Parts: sequence; C-alpha cells; structure tokens
Amino acid sequence: MGPLTNRCNAGKTGGRRRPAALALSIVASVALSACGVAPGMRMITPATLPVTGGDAQTPATDMPVPIADINTTLIRQLRDDAAQANVDQLRELSVKPGPYTLGIGDVLQITIWDHPELTAALGAQPQIAGRPFDPALGFVVDSGGNVQLPYAGSVHVAGLRTDQAQQTVYAALARVFAKPQVTVRVASFRAKQVYVDGEVHTPGTVPVNDVPMTLYEAISRAGGFNPTADQSRMVLVRDGVSYSLNLSRMLERDQNPSDIVLKTGDLLRVVSRDDNGVYVMGEVNKPVTAIPMKTGKLTLSDALSQAGSLNTASADAAQLYVIRGSLEAKPQVYHLDARSPVSVVLANQFELQPKDVVYVDGNGLVRFSRVLSLLLPGINAGLTAAIVTK
Repeated sequence: MGPLTNRCNAGKTGGRRRPAALALSIVASVALSACGVAPGMRMITPATLPVTGGDAQTPATDMPVPIADINTTLIRQLRDDAAQANVDQLRELSVKPGPYTLGIGDVLQITIWDHPELTAALGAQPQIAGRPFDPALGFVVDSGGNVQLPYAGSVHVAGLRTDQAQQTVYAALARVFAKPQVTVRVASFRAKQVYVDGEVHTPGTVPVNDVPMTLYEAISRAGGFNPTADQSRMVLVRDGVSYSLNLSRMLERDQNPSDIVLKTGDLLRVVSRDDNGVYVMGEVNKPVTAIPMKTGKLTLSDALSQAGSLNTASADAAQLYVIRGSLEAKPQVYHLDARSPVSVVLANQFELQPKDVVYVDGNGLVRFSRVLSLLLPGINAGLTAAIVTK
C-alpha cells in the first residue's frame, strides 16, 4: 500500500498537476493520434491479415493502381489507340449505299395512262391539307407486301426497287389491257426509318427514302446540331451494339462522315457536352466541372483554365494527377510534373475523357497547416479541462 500511496501523493502536489503540463500531455496524445490521419499521408495495406478464428495468415487483397507519367510517348500511344478504334468502327459501319427497296407501309402512286377511270382508285383529293403523319394518297403496301390494283388484283412489290415494281405492275396489267403505259413512284416513304435523339433541333423518327441515309443526312434531316451538342461522342446503336462516333476526329483525319450509312432501325444519339464533363478538384482556384469545347475536345490545359489554374499559394505543381475509369474494375492514373515549362505543352496535348478526375495535390506547408487545424480543437479542449480541474 505504501508505494501505491506514494504514487498517488506524487500526483497531487506539491499539489495538483499543473494545467500547462496537463495541456501539453493532452496535446502530445492528440498529436500522436493525429499522425495516422494527417492529410497527405499514404495508407499501406499490410502484407498479411489474420484469419478470423485461427492463427493462420492469409495474403491481403492488393489492388495496386498503376501511375503513368504524362509524356510525349504516352500521348502518342493514346492517340494511336483512339485512332485505331475509330478506323475499325468506320470500316464496320462504312458500306456502299444501295437503291431503295419497297417495304410494308410505303405508299405508291401508280398511274395508268389513257385510263382515267383508274385514277379513282387513288381516292378523292382532300380539300384541306392533312396532318403531317397522315399517309399520302395512293396504293399502300399491305402487311403481306402486296398492293391491290383494279382488274389486276394483288401484286407483290415488297423488296423490289421502283423500276422492278413498275415492271411487275406492267406484267399484271398486261393481262387485262393491251400494252398499258404504267408509271410507278413512291408517294410516301413509311416502311423504313431511323431514330435521331438528343441534342438536335428536331429529334424523332426520320424516314429513310431513296436518298442514302448517311450520317450527315440523318443529322441534317433532324435539324442539325444544338449548340450544346458534343460532336465527338455520338452513339450509334445497331442491333443492340453501340458504336461511338467522333465526328471531329473524322474531319481532322480527312475521313468522310458520309461513308457511314444508317440502316432502318438504327438509333443515333447526340449527347450533350454537359454529360461529358471532367471534375477538377484539389488545389485549384475554382473547383469546377470542366465542359468540353463545341468540337467535343477537352485537354488538360483547357480543364485547368476553366478551374482558374493552380492555386499558387497551396498547390504542389509536381503532384498533378488525372484519374480515369474510377468506377471501373481497373482505373488508370496519370501523373504530370507541372513545374517544368515543357509540361504546358504536354497538358495542351493530353486529351481528357468524360468523367475524368483532375486532382492537384497540396504542398507540405498546406498539409502542416491542416494538421494544426486538426490539433487546435484538441488543444483548446485540453486547456479548458486543465483550468476547470485546477
């Protein structure tokens, strides 16, 4: 009991422990605990983790994220990969347009000269203009691909070109009339259509007619691009497969977008530039979501410019990172040392992709200042406790 009593008496006085000493003790303990959470510290995954319920050790799951330095070699490689992917898609989508073939729902205007009584089969001419979606007057190709002609009966025309349909109709009428003079033309194209959606002036269905439905033709019939359209990341959906179309890169490489021919049932979506923003955060003057240019391009220097450039008081120019694919299984991280003047050229050539994250780390002084800001609440609490217990 004696030693224990001496220890207790030693803690009382020459009375009580001094408030300053108590505060320093609290600050030291807080500082030691803050070392594990100081900003800028790296977390190291242990090599092994114990298995619950036993002494055996199992290897910890390690998912390293590779960091690649941004240099001319990397920029050239990324550009070549993007160009090769663009060439492969163009090769798959570029087909030689063929003539229009008739289909179910098309309306034909069949004229038999010298037989005005057959004109009544077309129907009476309307007195007022019809609605835009009303079919034109004429012979409608039914669900079986046939048209019903007076005296000739049912004539199959689906899958035929206009000139072939004219020959077929002539052969059917020749059994009734002597050398009939027949003219066949399409009064309304309704069998085939594509869908244009997104940032165009008049989104919706676009009928396919005898003019080949190229990429330019589809956009033109939809009223052209809106000012917010991203021309570098259009999406073409065909038979459940999505193809990314970069119109800006095609023009840069002298590739004709008219080589891409749309087919019936295709969906062309023009996305907004707002959907393809890049997040710029960290030690910048104005953290922002950087929006691509009208051409759809956005370089690293463009994104930093929209964020007001680096904060010269707190940024560490040597620690500039671009995180790509953060939501994917294998994200990629690119690093740029922005202290060198050459880095300005590299940043101007490094193209960003949608949802990239540009992060600028802080310098050592900023980290130390933030550690102090974490410690100050603990210091104030320690001093208050010491004063109260005095």
